[in-house]
Amino acid sequence: MNMSGRFSLAGKVALVTGGASGIGQAIAIGMAEAGADVAVTANRRGADETVAGIEQAGRRALVLPVDLAGLDTSGAEALLDKVAEELGPVNILVNNAGIIRRAPAADYPDEDWQAVMAVNLDAVWRLSRAAGKRMLARKQGSIISIASLLSYQGGVFVPAYAAAKHAVAGLTKALANEWAGQGVNVNAIAPGYIATANTAALQADETRNRQILERIPAGHWGSPEDIAGSAVFLASPAARYVHGHVLTVDGGWMAR
Repeated sequence: MNMSGRFSLAGKVALVTGGASGIGQAIAIGMAEAGADVAVTANRRGADETVAGIEQAGRRALVLPVDLAGLDTSGAEALLDKVAEELGPVNILVNNAGIIRRAPAADYPDEDWQAVMAVNLDAVWRLSRAAGKRMLARKQGSIISIASLLSYQGGVFVPAYAAAKHAVAGLTKALANEWAGQGVNVNAIAPGYIATANTAALQADETRNRQILERIPAGHWGSPEDIAGSAVFLASPAARYVHGHVLTVDGGWMAR
């Protein structure tokens, strides 16, 4: 296999959660451009732009309207069955969907804790377990979860998010320890400050934006495409010996 072939996802089927916009959208389109057919989950909004990008790359697209906050074991299995029925068995799972709720820890509502954990950790676990079983049976597959800089740091006013993202990093390593020898790669990506609609308020806050940029050696915010490239790499044959790694894509933030 030549070097270009090592980064090809031709013949693969990817499932990307939270693929309607932002990082998830960029990952879904990036994987299509690398040759994969792509299914995305979307909650409360359409994914027309994502579908257009996938189809423009000449690949098949599937949108699954799913509320990951309520995803139980049978729901995870049904989701994978639906993708297999429409596109083929899932070779690549990207656990991208996530939410954040902010409040001082002393006053943090239980319902916010439970909501964040349901989407950011429980759904990741249930989908990884369901997809992993199928990948193990085929002795091939890749699971990529979106972690965070708060997989390493505590943040302020985001105790549930920090706890969940620390857990995602730990789960990534735990699954890799079990599955690496059976043909299944399990890794994660920890994005730094990425310019998306979710971070628009921070970008617009002159003081906070300046403070962030002063900490980033690269001197600018990242783009969703920066994360997409890393995801394509981790899903490709080029990363076949990469297991249990949390790849930080942060412009140098953690090195500062």
